[in-house]
Amino acid sequence: MIELHQVSKVFNPGQGNEYTAIREVSLTIEPGRCTALRGPSGSGKTTLLGLIGGLSRPSRGRVRLDGRDISALPERFLTELRRLRFGFIFQQFQLIRDLSVLENVMLPAIPTGQPYRQVRDRALALLDDLELAPRAQAKAQWLSGGEAQRVAIARALINDPPVILADEPTAHLDSGLSRQILAVLAELGAQGRTVILSSHDPLVFEVGLVQRVIDIRDGALLP
Repeated sequence: MIELHQVSKVFNPGQGNEYTAIREVSLTIEPGRCTALRGPSGSGKTTLLGLIGGLSRPSRGRVRLDGRDISALPERFLTELRRLRFGFIFQQFQLIRDLSVLENVMLPAIPTGQPYRQVRDRALALLDDLELAPRAQAKAQWLSGGEAQRVAIARALINDPPVILADEPTAHLDSGLSRQILAVLAELGAQGRTVILSSHDPLVFEVGLVQRVIDIRDGALLP
């Protein structure tokens, strides 16, 4: 269970360019479901997703995961929690161009101290599941958009997190590739994972993946 209570996020507070991106959001996200944050560009979707996943801290309010206030955790504990509880799929993929596909997928698991062979085998299995095994040794810079997005999904799954956060997962894909990625996310939901995504792509809301839609505009939730 993820709970936000009166959460606000203010950038550059007290300065001339102060900007409030999220305004007093209270929200409960139930586990094991696919929830979508829907709104136009600049509405605050990505900022809210980052607050949910502990990538940034609220300026005001509290974020709780299974009853635990994660917004007040020291950074080293928050880093560990992010690594083990959340899998992140970023809009720009954020793959390291000069590393291989396999190395990119393994990267989030390296700090956990798991045996190298175990991590490697799991990464290869994930790539095989996503039909990317033949590309395991390819440099990330050589990938197509669809391949890069699937690598990003494999990387998000390497630590077997219960929660997947996907920021605009179809933003850089055509409709055919978008359907493939959405099918992968649907399968993750069918496995019992909590999937939270942000999007303004109508296709995301047409394919039967999303079970709950939360509309956001100007940093506030719409009724």
